[in-house]
Amino acid sequence: MAYQDLRTYLEALDAEGQLIHITEAVLPEPDISAAACAITKFGDKTPALLFENIKGYTNARIAMNVHGSWCNHALMLGMPKDTPLREQFFEFVRRYQTYPGKVEERDSAPWEEVVIEDDINLFDILPLFRLNHGDAGFYIDKAAIVSRDITDWDNPATQNVGMYRLQVKGKNRIGIQPASAHDIALHLKKAEELGEDLPIAICIGNDPLINTVAAMPILYNQSEYAMAGALAQEAYPVITAKHTGLQVPWGSEIVLEGKILSRVREGEGPFGEFTGHYSGARRMPVIEITKVSHRRNPLYEHLYLGQPWTEVDYFIGINTSAPLHVQLKEAFPEVQAVNAMYTHGLVVIVSTKVRYGGFAKGVGMRVLTTPHGLGYAKVVIVVDETIDPFNLPQVMWALSTKFNPQYDLVTIPGLSILPLDPASDPAGMSPKLIIDATTPQAPEKHGHYSQELRDPVSTEAWVEKLRELMPKA
Repeated sequence: MAYQDLRTYLEALDAEGQLIHITEAVLPEPDISAAACAITKFGDKTPALLFENIKGYTNARIAMNVHGSWCNHALMLGMPKDTPLREQFFEFVRRYQTYPGKVEERDSAPWEEVVIEDDINLFDILPLFRLNHGDAGFYIDKAAIVSRDITDWDNPATQNVGMYRLQVKGKNRIGIQPASAHDIALHLKKAEELGEDLPIAICIGNDPLINTVAAMPILYNQSEYAMAGALAQEAYPVITAKHTGLQVPWGSEIVLEGKILSRVREGEGPFGEFTGHYSGARRMPVIEITKVSHRRNPLYEHLYLGQPWTEVDYFIGINTSAPLHVQLKEAFPEVQAVNAMYTHGLVVIVSTKVRYGGFAKGVGMRVLTTPHGLGYAKVVIVVDETIDPFNLPQVMWALSTKFNPQYDLVTIPGLSILPLDPASDPAGMSPKLIIDATTPQAPEKHGHYSQELRDPVSTEAWVEKLRELMPKA
């Protein structure tokens, strides 16, 4: 059974030893973000953190590192916490391909317990703090943000649930950065062409699946709620917010409703981003919050970003890789697996069978024309089907022995990239690179690859046998 809210998921993590309760009094800055950064130094099995005693706040609780390990990711999918990464990937892909899942509309939700419509002050309602010391202000960075095409309002396929950074700029005023490749940017463009504000709902403290889907590069006409239902393998619960008419997750802790103000731009940033760099300041749209609803004593959830690996790298790893895998296999059935887990898929590794000379380079070009590739993928490494793209020693071996710079390097100038990439010049533009690290096939003839070593017979059986004999953590 899937987790329909954050609370039940944290209870499950607790039962599996994947949650640390921090009851000592901590300062919002720098303690919380420092602890969330520190926990990632302990490897890929780290627990979530729940801060229960925060100086300056009464009854505030903040969850961090909720998605911050492959153990937690496995538990989110209802799998044993020690499930290997490769198995999690293929199970995620299998569920992804059962889209659309069911969506269940409910009449009421726990987040309707407390409603504020007058004298809204987000600084009183939310336990805000800076994630990195150079941030321009207080950011909300793990909210599911709901919008819809106002020119096609009654079409549920136009509804989007995305995740974008939000800078709290005033009591009921928030800056948002909608990158041009994202669906919300299309919604805002259509609204502004009509001179109208764009209704929006910001949902904080959600079940783990909808946050995962909100950060996925799925197709414009795919429903995030139906995708969450597919991943959950059961109906995903939603409720229509009366103030905006937008469908929002039933299990959220806090829902902020309002509108993106038409044709209004203000300075936003800098903010410490997933690239491991501060992003700088830009003029960005502004949201006016007109209604706040929340559970009594709500849980607040944040995502720490920094130089990898931090929670964000686990959070947007498999959910970036899986759509790419499915989209590539539609064009090239030979594709075996896709690893787009490094810095939000700025680097993508593809394992594929190779039919003929130049085939791998064609696979790499297809990566660059996917919805994710257009805005993110900058370096594509293509390896043979015998290479596990999730096994970096194998990938580095392929780069070391299969790749010949004279024949196997393709540079494509003048392509789009998200402006947050610090290497882009001008911001939002970059050359891109395809590295063919596959075994050359006819009519390609360079190199000498007729005597490649293979594992001894029965090695795979011994892997399973020894895994059972290994000491349990």
